[in-house]
Amino acid sequence: MHIIAQILFVIALLAGVGFFARNIKRLIRNIKLGREIDRNDRAGERFAKMARIAFGQSKMVRKPVAGFLHVVVYLGFIIINIEVLEIVIDGVFGTHRIFSFMGGFYNVLIAAFEILAFLVLVGVIIFWIRRNLMNIYRFLSRELKGWPKNDANYILYFEMVLMLLFLTMNAADHQLQLNGAEHYALGHSMQAAFPISNFILPIFDGMTNASLVIVERTAWWLHILGILFFLNYLYYSKHLHILLAFPNVYYFKLQPKGEFDNLEAVKKEVALMMDPDADPFAAPAEDAEEEPEKFGASDIFDLNQVQLLNSYTCTECGRCTAECPANQTGKKLSPRKIMMDTRDRVEEVGAIINQKGKFEDDGKQLLDDYILREELWACTTCNACVEACPVGIDPLSIILDMRRYLVMEQSAAPQELAIAMTNIENNGAPWPYNQMDRLNWAEENK
Repeated sequence: MHIIAQILFVIALLAGVGFFARNIKRLIRNIKLGREIDRNDRAGERFAKMARIAFGQSKMVRKPVAGFLHVVVYLGFIIINIEVLEIVIDGVFGTHRIFSFMGGFYNVLIAAFEILAFLVLVGVIIFWIRRNLMNIYRFLSRELKGWPKNDANYILYFEMVLMLLFLTMNAADHQLQLNGAEHYALGHSMQAAFPISNFILPIFDGMTNASLVIVERTAWWLHILGILFFLNYLYYSKHLHILLAFPNVYYFKLQPKGEFDNLEAVKKEVALMMDPDADPFAAPAEDAEEEPEKFGASDIFDLNQVQLLNSYTCTECGRCTAECPANQTGKKLSPRKIMMDTRDRVEEVGAIINQKGKFEDDGKQLLDDYILREELWACTTCNACVEACPVGIDPLSIILDMRRYLVMEQSAAPQELAIAMTNIENNGAPWPYNQMDRLNWAEENK
């Protein structure tokens, strides 16, 4: 029986890891649909930022209650899964608690795991209450209807069940140890190792060892299979930020937030115009691109790879939207929706590639089909959304690239902006006055 269990475990492990690897390969391919961008400068500063924000959760704790609970769940979920290594070894080799040879230190580890599991369980329950019962504004937006809301709840249910299975497994295991059951009796006492699951022991009063083994093995199998399932569910959920928060923060734009990126195509043209040795009548080089580079972005192919990484990293927490002044005044703009729409479009393009082997024009684009022009022009470019994001996402960069496309490719700026830009071009200022008349107001008030 042990051999059969080991074989089944190895099959489940390989299937879970293999499916996860396939999803990660697709994820990388989808991100590479964007334009290449070099964000490898100032490596020391980038690593420090990643350690502070992604690992240290420095932005999460700005909201004390949610921040503290998130840190508990984050640390608990990461540390508890250290035990997964022991479960994997036990599953492959048919052993039981292979690391128990560490004696007292092992007891401390298991006790810490149990306390963290209990804290995670409490934190997840509070998160569920906040999301579903407390009517918090950022959880009530239109973009969270349907799947996004269900996905968030599914994740909370997953975590509840995984923690309960972990504690149930330990409680049944402990009772079997107390009974001296074969294969469960260890070389040292683990009485102090189960501070939480000890409270579950009364449930197992009067149960035979055979029944306890069934409970323990069932909880053990469901726990590890649940972890493998959750691992592969990440790709389809907002919880992908568990993996992507670190590279996302590392590749965060380090330039000042108000600094506007220059288009390379325009920079080349200006440099050519300023070059006194350049021949203005020279024919284009033979290897020059047939089509000029697009100004701005109308679809995901025009965005850069970091922006697509941003879209996959978004955890849909809504802190960006809660801080957005346009959203607060009733405008349609929601920075969270910008990121969710971008990710949905990337996934749609990826699905076409999966089906046909390459992308074929589906008659859609990110602009208009997903993100409305009204949303784009509502943005005040204040950077509040960028500052609020706990994992370094930049919705504003996508908004600006799409507005740039509207202005430079389609001349589709709002009338007020078009008038202001015309005045700047003709008069050197946004107002419709000749430069020679600018100081007339001063003369009139003498």
